Amino acid sequence: MPHQYDFLVIGSGIAGLSYATKLALHYEQAQIPVRIAVITKVQADETNTKYAQGGIAAVWSEDDSFEKHIEDTMVAGDFLSDRDVVEIVVREAPGRIQELIDYGTRFDREHGGTDYDLAKEGGHSDYRILHFKDITGAEIERALLEKAHSLPSIEVFTHFYAVELITRHHLGETVHRYDTDNVCYGAYVLNTRTGQVEKFLAKTTLLATGGIGNVYQNTTNPKIATGDGIAMAYRAKAIAKDMEFIQFHPTALYEPDKKPNFLISEAVRGFGGILKNMKGETFMEHYDSRLSLAPRDIVARAIDSEMKKSGDPHVYIDVTHVDFDRFVEHFPNITAYCREHYGLDLRKDYIPVVPAQHYMCGGVRVNEWGQTNINYLYAVGECACTGLHGANRLASNSLLEAVVFGHRAYLKSVDLFDRAALPDNLPDWNDAGTTHPEEQILVTEIQRELEGIMSNYVGIVRSNRRLKRAMDRLELLYLEHEELYRQSKVSVNICELRNMIEVAYLVIKAAMSRRDNRGLHYNLDNLLKNI
Repeated sequence: MPHQYDFLVIGSGIAGLSYATKLALHYEQAQIPVRIAVITKVQADETNTKYAQGGIAAVWSEDDSFEKHIEDTMVAGDFLSDRDVVEIVVREAPGRIQELIDYGTRFDREHGGTDYDLAKEGGHSDYRILHFKDITGAEIERALLEKAHSLPSIEVFTHFYAVELITRHHLGETVHRYDTDNVCYGAYVLNTRTGQVEKFLAKTTLLATGGIGNVYQNTTNPKIATGDGIAMAYRAKAIAKDMEFIQFHPTALYEPDKKPNFLISEAVRGFGGILKNMKGETFMEHYDSRLSLAPRDIVARAIDSEMKKSGDPHVYIDVTHVDFDRFVEHFPNITAYCREHYGLDLRKDYIPVVPAQHYMCGGVRVNEWGQTNINYLYAVGECACTGLHGANRLASNSLLEAVVFGHRAYLKSVDLFDRAALPDNLPDWNDAGTTHPEEQILVTEIQRELEGIMSNYVGIVRSNRRLKRAMDRLELLYLEHEELYRQSKVSVNICELRNMIEVAYLVIKAAMSRRDNRGLHYNLDNLLKNI
């Protein structure tokens, strides 16, 4: 028997949980029984949200203003951000964050006071980052999970992996990408404990599947970040947008051959950390007047340039001059990790750092309510492209975007709920003629080659030749993997690799199409063309 729900949420980070919680509270208050399923491919708290260190941005003090936050966001996005969306997110931010606080999120307060301890990060013109030590995302995730588990209409399925969205295509109808009458009816989901693909039907479906980090060799994303939602939506004929804009965090801890890379939060530079090369010399003055507090794309390219010029494997962040006790209070996790895993005493030792893939600014195109071009399919969080980030995300705007659009998707879902309906003849998953593959080493080899292609040719600095080489090699991997996929029983690693190949294609295609250098997209041939 299929699972049948009113709402299906794919992903259990801040975007998915805030949406599900809002729905549950609304219908509970209205005394209308609904069923909400939240599925996640591992344990419920293993999300991109959990690994967000720095904080969540909002205008919170009288000295700050919406106008300043809007302008900072537009500048960081190289003015490719949708200004209407930026204004929506910034102006709705305080209300959404107050709800997180009401759910039990504990943001740090100033010593002996009731005011929140607001931090400042690169690209921000004022102190507006609410945080909990250096594990803000984990604290928000904790509060939201506790709230969701307390609501009887929410059912959380752990170790369930979404394989494919169910749309009108599965009724035998031909659907094109720009058709306006396509509909989502839920998803085919792999129960990883039984190995069976189960049918989860829902009147409304929300994608909140996070980022694409594992397409690259170096990433701060957890292992679950394989672009599943973007790839599934694209196969279902949703539209992808701004996929060329990949944010590399400039300061991940230098740990060769380790994945994911441990993040040294941007807030460390906001706290006073200074970037230096391996000779102990500052270098940001050669790249930007904002020095170590320049936006991430500028800092990442500067570090990349310094490493290529010197041949050094990393640069440093120097925090030896800051108040150590206050630093430990703000960054206990970073301090402990550097000491325990690297033997670093941050009172006298510099922190070795390298850029690593950190955030996907593009994704499934949505409108101001989180709606995709497929009816009753929403996308929120890192898998979505709302227009907020433009060519580059401003620090600590990602958690904010997720909670604002989680709220807006909830409002629209409630508004349209009575119009949604499920057909009776949706087929079960058909894997006739497939077998369990004997050589899983093929998946590992293809993934390793994919990571090399993306890291070497589609990284911080690109060129037309590199992009063409990447596309040519990706096509061979696609053909090799598709043959394996068609012959194999569904498994998480085969499906994840399929999704990563598809997402890599979207990134390369978008990068090849962009003829100017904006924000995170930096093509040497575009630079030469403009000289």
